[in-house]
Formats: sequence, C-alpha cells, structure tokens
Amino acid sequence: MPKVQASLEMKASAFRASSTMACLKLGSRADVFRKQGQDWYCTTGLPSDITVTVGEQSFHLHKFPLLSKSGLLERCIREKIENGDDSCVIDLSDIPGGAKAFELTAKFCYGVKFEMTASNVVHLRCAAEYLEMTEEIAEGNLIAQTENFLTQTVLRSWKDSIKALHTCDDILDLAEKLQIVKRCIDSVATRSCTDPDLFGWPVVQYGGPMQSPGGSVLWNGISTGARPRHSSPDWWYDDVSCLSLPLYKKVISAMEYRGINQDIIVGSLNHYAKRRLPGLNRRKSISDVSSCLSISSLTSIPSEEEQKYLLEEIDRLLPFQRGVTSCKLLFGLLRTAIILKASPSCVSNLERRIGMQLDKATLEDLLIPNISESVETLYDVDCVHRILDHFLAMDQETGGASPGLGEDAQMLASPSLMPITMVAKLIDGYLAEVAPDVNLKLPKFRSLAAAIPDYARPIDDGLYRAIDIYLKAHPHLSESEKEELCRVMDCQKLSLEACTHAAQNERLPLRVIVQVLFFEQLQLRSSIAECLMVSENLEGGSRQLIPTISGEQYRPGWPLASRENQALREGMDNMKQRVADLEKECSTMRDEIERLGRSRSTGKGRFSLNMKPQICSTKEAIPTMAMAMATASEEKMAVVKGDTTPRLKLSRHKKKLSIEA
Repeated sequence: MPKVQASLEMKASAFRASSTMACLKLGSRADVFRKQGQDWYCTTGLPSDITVTVGEQSFHLHKFPLLSKSGLLERCIREKIENGDDSCVIDLSDIPGGAKAFELTAKFCYGVKFEMTASNVVHLRCAAEYLEMTEEIAEGNLIAQTENFLTQTVLRSWKDSIKALHTCDDILDLAEKLQIVKRCIDSVATRSCTDPDLFGWPVVQYGGPMQSPGGSVLWNGISTGARPRHSSPDWWYDDVSCLSLPLYKKVISAMEYRGINQDIIVGSLNHYAKRRLPGLNRRKSISDVSSCLSISSLTSIPSEEEQKYLLEEIDRLLPFQRGVTSCKLLFGLLRTAIILKASPSCVSNLERRIGMQLDKATLEDLLIPNISESVETLYDVDCVHRILDHFLAMDQETGGASPGLGEDAQMLASPSLMPITMVAKLIDGYLAEVAPDVNLKLPKFRSLAAAIPDYARPIDDGLYRAIDIYLKAHPHLSESEKEELCRVMDCQKLSLEACTHAAQNERLPLRVIVQVLFFEQLQLRSSIAECLMVSENLEGGSRQLIPTISGEQYRPGWPLASRENQALREGMDNMKQRVADLEKECSTMRDEIERLGRSRSTGKGRFSLNMKPQICSTKEAIPTMAMAMATASEEKMAVVKGDTTPRLKLSRHKKKLSIEA
C-alpha cells in the first residue's frame, strides 16, 4: 500500500507540474555567482583571468570553463593571448538576450544549477547560437540542450508555446532564422484548431472530472492543484492577445491557413483590438471597463502613432465578407480611426464594411461625433451619408433594390426588400435625431433624406417626423425652402394619425397642408368604395339564402345576428356622421383657401385652384353608401341558415366599418 500511495502522489505531482510552466534543471554545482553593483564574480577561490562586458554589466570569470563550451569565446581568448593582452576583456554587448542570457550561459559553462523554462529557452537558444556552443566543441552543449527542451517539452504545450513566442520580440530576426518563431506559431495554430480538452490537463470526460471542495481536480482522491477547463471557441483569445502585433499577425495567418472559422478569427481580432486600443472601451459598462483596465495594465498603453498603426493593420486583417464582423466592432474601429486621424484608405474601408451590412446597425451606432474643425455639426452626417451610399451601391449590385415592384404589400412581403426597408427606417430615425442641430444645413439634411429610394419607405411617418423636428429647430427657413424640403416626403404614404397632425401643423407650407387634405379625402373615398363593394357581395350572397329560411324555423344564431345587425346600423350611423363632419371641414377649408388666394399673389393662388375640383366631392357617394348599408342591415337576418360564408363577410364588413368609424 505505501508503494501504491507513493506512486499516486508522484502522478499527482506530475500533473501539478504539467499545469504550470515546464522547466528543465541543468547543472549540479551550487551557485557560485555573486553580484556587486554592476559586476558579477565567480567565488571559486581562483582569481579571475577574463572579463566579459555585456552592456553596463561586467562578468569576472575564468577562461577555461568558457572556451571549453564556446567556439566564439575560444577564438576571442586566443586572439587576446596572441596579441599579448593580459587584461583579456571581451565585449559581448550584442549577445541575444543581453546580460541575463549571458549569466545563464556562464552558469551552464561552470555546471552551476539553473532552470531552463519556456520563458528563457528562446534567449538561451539564440545566445548559444551566437556563442557557437555546438556539439563539436563539447558533447551535450547548450544548443543541443535548448533544442531538445524546445522540441520535447515547450512545443507540446499550448501555454509554453505562447510564453516562448512572447519572448521572441527583442530577438525576432535570429529567432526567425533559427525557425523558432515558425515552430512556435505552428504549435499554437495547430492547438487553437483543436478541442482544448484533447490536450493538456485535465481532460474533461463524462460531464467533468472529479473535483475537491476547493474546485481543484482530484486524481484518485489526491488534489492535483489543477483547475478544470471549460471548452469554448474563444478559449485562446486571452493568451494570443498578449503577443506583439507582428507575431499576432503571423499566428492569425497560420490559423487561416489551417481553415479555422472566420467568425472565430474576427472574435480574436475584436478581443485583441479592445485590449490594445483604449478608445474601443468607451461605451462599455463599468464592469467591462474595469476588466479591460486590468488587462491593459499588464502592458503599457501604446502611443497614438502605435494605435493608428495597429488599427490600420487590424483593418487589413478583417475579412470583407458581409455579416462576419459585427457592426458594433466596425463602428468602434471607425470612431477610433476618425479620432486617431487614420489614413483615408483605412477610414474608407471601414465605411465600406459598415455599408455592406447597414441593415444590422442601430441608431446608437450611427451617432458618430463630429471632430472636424471645418464642420460645426454635432454628428458626422457626411460619414453616415457615405456609409448609406455604399449600402445602396451594394444593394443595386445584388439586385436587392427593385423599383419595378408595384404595390406596398408586395414590397413588404418581398424578402429582398427587407434590408433596404430597415435601412430606410434607420435613416429616418437618424434624421430625427440630428434634426434639432441648428448648425445642420438644409442641403445636407435634404440630401440624406432624399438618398433613400421611394420604394424603400412603405410609409413616410418617420420622414415626416424628422422634417417636422427640423422645421421646428430652424424657424427662419423661407417658404420656398420649406416647400423644397417637404418635396422629399410623399403625402400619399402618411398614416391617418400623421395626416391629422399634418393638417393642423402650422410649420408646414400651405401647399403641403392642402395636399395632405386632398390625399386624406382620396383615402376616404377609397374606403367608401370598398364598403360598397362588400355590401354588394353581401347582397348577392344573402339573396341565395333567403328562400331557405321559413318563419317556423328557428336557429340558435338568431339573437347573435340581431345584435350584429344593431352594431352594423350603429357603424353606418357613425360613418355617416364622420363623412358629414369631413364635408363640413373641407367646405370651411375651401372657403379659407379661396379667401387666401384672393388676398395673396397670383403665384400662390394656383395651389388652391388646382385642388378645388377635388375637395368635397364625397357628397355623391353618401346616399349610395347609406342605401347599400341599409340593404345590408335588412338582409342580415337571412344569414343564420345554410352556408356560413355570408356571415363571415358580414363580420368582416362590420369590423371594417368599426375601424373606419
């Protein structure tokens, strides 16, 4: 039993080590190196006979341990002896890894104990290459030791590969020459495309590993200290985002080469951008900002030039496919690009990307602050106009816009018109948001409103609201300017509520008010015609059913038919009263227009003359409507027996009249 327990403890210890950074212990002698200020001394009891300077630090060492391991130092020492230089001072300021790398290299030469880890193996490998510590000089030399540790340990672990890659920045050229960067990137890219549960510890099986009360993983009841993983596609974002931009670009390129999903790549770019660009976190919640601050505190905040370069590189890395990159990220990058004054090509690319999926944006996304000194508006309307132009151009290329479609119902039912309809609604909301800006000029406002095609707006209520807000915020517009702005709006596509408001809106030009009343009258005449058509259909269906009902027969639906008949009569009375009120209002408006026409100039009088023949022309329809509705009321009782289709028609007729009332 003790042997079994000891074996289990050894396995648990091994798993604990696997969850931390791997290391290789080299050397067997005690540490004999002592530092005093900027000088290092080897306290072996023998006087130093060679001094190696690395930057501002000096190492007072002995010749034999160094020349027995390093081909470079052997040549340098031989040259010093041949030249009769007894001081023997060698400058190695350009050694990769600096003084720290040479310190570990010297300890290796002396056989002093030290640990080779993923954090120092790259510097040691490059320093060994620089010092020519090959197998020809000594067996088991530092080049072989570092290569073996890299291949057998570091490159088999995700975190160790990331740590090793992270240390390549300051010696990137030599690390690339030695294929260290490529091997680390291949390891990272391969493992990023693999389920994290398939490598490393712990392996999640059967709903998760056994855990102690503290949450650590148990190995046959013994705590390993490791924490269980939770697999998700973005599990590697944090680790990769610590890399510098050149290395990060290489990693992303390697992942794309291996066919990783574009959505995952964009997610990593988003995470990397938010970590490196502080401006992207301005609209986050307090908790998100605090987490981003804690992440950014690990690395120094880059300068504006560095941020600009980073943003332009991220723009080049983003895919151009529609819908892959979120609008939120694109608008955040666009705002940051405008603030940092990025290159025009970068700003244009971001605007084009947004335009490709403008139908997925929100009103808050479009509210881009204006920081231009030449324009005084609060929001960047020109930028939104350019984004809209990109969307309309793409919509025309893909055949999404089809002005040839006739009816509004067909347009609403057509899936290809849904994006442009959503964009029209979005732009109308944006116009209403920017309309109160007193510095927003009429041509710019009107140009953006007119950019939306007519067929994209099923109704113009949103546009009318924006125009009304603009007129209220700009009371000094002339009558001609108001009329020019209102021409963008189609009065025929205003709802009943909007028509009612517009008819009483003193800010609108008189011509627009007359048009609103005229088209409202046309809508009423159309409704009356529909009522007459329904009544005729009911009359034809009821006559077929009258002979089937006898006085002696009684149906359970008779009381219900009586109540519906009464409701129908009340609806008819309400409709007649509403028509009479509207006739009276139209007559009053006609007299007022004629009076204004006589008092004003001839140019403005033509507006009332054009509308005059159309006003109050519903008188002819009133008797016919009343007669048809009375006939429908009398024949209502004949629907009780037989086919229920006439009853359904009567019900729809009643509902239509109730709505109109």
